Amino acid sequence: MAKNQVKILRQAIDGVLLLDKPVGWSSNDALIKVKRLLNAKKAGHTGTLDPFATGLLPLCFGEATKFAQDLLDADKSYEAIVHLGIKTTTGDTEGEVLETHAVDVTQNQIDAVLLQFVGEIDQVPPMYSALKRDGKPLYEYARAGLTLDREARRVHIHALECIQYRAPHLTIRVTCSKGTYIRVLGEDIGAVLGCGAHLQALRRTQVGALLLKDALTLDAMIEMPESLRSQSLAPVDALLSSFPEIFLPELLSARFLQGQRLSLVKEGMTLPVEQGRTRVYRQNDRRLLGTGQIVEFGVLAPERLISTHTSA
Repeated sequence: MAKNQVKILRQAIDGVLLLDKPVGWSSNDALIKVKRLLNAKKAGHTGTLDPFATGLLPLCFGEATKFAQDLLDADKSYEAIVHLGIKTTTGDTEGEVLETHAVDVTQNQIDAVLLQFVGEIDQVPPMYSALKRDGKPLYEYARAGLTLDREARRVHIHALECIQYRAPHLTIRVTCSKGTYIRVLGEDIGAVLGCGAHLQALRRTQVGALLLKDALTLDAMIEMPESLRSQSLAPVDALLSSFPEIFLPELLSARFLQGQRLSLVKEGMTLPVEQGRTRVYRQNDRRLLGTGQIVEFGVLAPERLISTHTSA
């Protein structure tokens, strides 16, 4: 360490911050900023939003990072403005214009086309994406003027509706599975309508059970007194609210934290589900212990465990 350089002591903070990411920020830049504001030791985000996109970006701190994958796998909801009649290299406003077409589309045509995209569909990932080929993200090939073959991926569009149509702008609301590219969806809608399209704006409104209405803006975090910032975090189990819960007595809690499989049926306990994932708490203080899998014969198998240092 250089002479007179002061080492910053980071805090062990556990929880989830729901951030309303501003436009122009990468997800990683937003994470670094909030991590500094909280002076937190360990942090991670649960899936990226493109810089031009805004909206819900759950940020995990400390023990919550163990459960970030659950949000990566969760369904997500978005509102997007699709600009009909213009195709760009990136499928959004950050790219160069490739084609322009007249827009002569009716509301009935739009409604019919949107119905075609509900359910399981195949999407070809865009070249301007972070997917890697030979260790290098696709966007690096794209910036070098190269287009690589990409295999289509199966995704699920649970709901797709038109909120407003004022030519050439089509505002849609989408609920979809993980791995869905809304940029590609917008382009594909434009292709079927015969006029091409790109995304003018994208806002994520929901991730799993987490909602944008509960999120804080970056400006609000900055203006908040430092002593109150950590109080803005939701508890670790906010990431697990979709899982059934089970409460273990003291002895079984200790065994669970040691990684032991527990026969809940033999212990005379009622199972929250016959099989599947569950969030596990200690009964006396309702402290989260982690997640487990209920497998055959009523056995609870530990999955991801909370460190004993945390009070989450």
